[in-house]
Amino acid sequence: MPAIETHDLEREFEGSVKAVDGVDLAVQAGEIYGFLGPNGAGKTTTVRILTTLLQPTGGRAIVAGHDVATDPGSVRRAIGVALQEAALDPLMTGRELLDLQATLHGIPSSKRTALSIDLLERVGLTEAADRQVGTYSGGMRRRIDLASALVHAPEVLFLDEPTTGLDPVSRQAIWNEVERLNDEGTTVFLTTQYLEEADQLADRVGIISSGKIVAEGTPAELKSQVGSPHLEIAVEGGTEAAVSAEEALGEFGKILPPKDGRLQVEIAGGAGDISPVVRALDERGIAVASLELVRPTLDDVFVDKTGEHLEGSTTDPEPE
Repeated sequence: MPAIETHDLEREFEGSVKAVDGVDLAVQAGEIYGFLGPNGAGKTTTVRILTTLLQPTGGRAIVAGHDVATDPGSVRRAIGVALQEAALDPLMTGRELLDLQATLHGIPSSKRTALSIDLLERVGLTEAADRQVGTYSGGMRRRIDLASALVHAPEVLFLDEPTTGLDPVSRQAIWNEVERLNDEGTTVFLTTQYLEEADQLADRVGIISSGKIVAEGTPAELKSQVGSPHLEIAVEGGTEAAVSAEEALGEFGKILPPKDGRLQVEIAGGAGDISPVVRALDERGIAVASLELVRPTLDDVFVDKTGEHLEGSTTDPEPE
């Protein structure tokens, strides 16, 4: 049974606006699923439904074996949720916050101290455990919120843009913890503004646009849908050399329009085709000034499927 499953899921708001319009998902247990979409595409609404914060107006959603509409209490007990804008009491210390969360989840007092110590260590906040959360940096607040979501060892963890605005070191720390949790068997549903994050972490990716799923698959599968790897080559010798080079490159794959004065050719073999290409050019007496293997990215997929770039991917990180 999938850890998350939706059938024809819908959410309509006043004015007949369907933010979610017939979404079908099947996230397998133990999977990291990356969920991407432009602003206003229905991504946040879908997550709010799956985490019982919003009722669907059509279709069905099952999380950890429980219906979000008819059995929300069981869903909440089975999931952990770390939202981008965490509601953290700034006057509580990190340790107090985790102790409170453990109490709310009914964890016995005899286990709470050891649990807090373990979670603080996992997210790298041991030294800041007794500082008020209001003094934490953005990255530290994100990490204590993640620790809070893990107090009850959830089956499914929802992470809503967990690293937005963080510096590279903090971002990598979150990535490492997500991978470790997944290795331990936790299913992770990840929304992100960073395509690199989805590419590195996600087993599969779903892209939503205008309330509908427009693409789904592994990062490699999705990238293969928008083209093969290609070489960008700058040659010396002017127009005559460029024409001769293009003739040679045509033997290796489809010639693409030149880009910034560089020749482009698709190569199905990827890096394995570089040496034969260089030899072919050398045999014609053509000197290569520069050569770069360019692979399709998730950004190429995102633009192809939605018509726009993923917003927020260039957000400046917040200093620690």
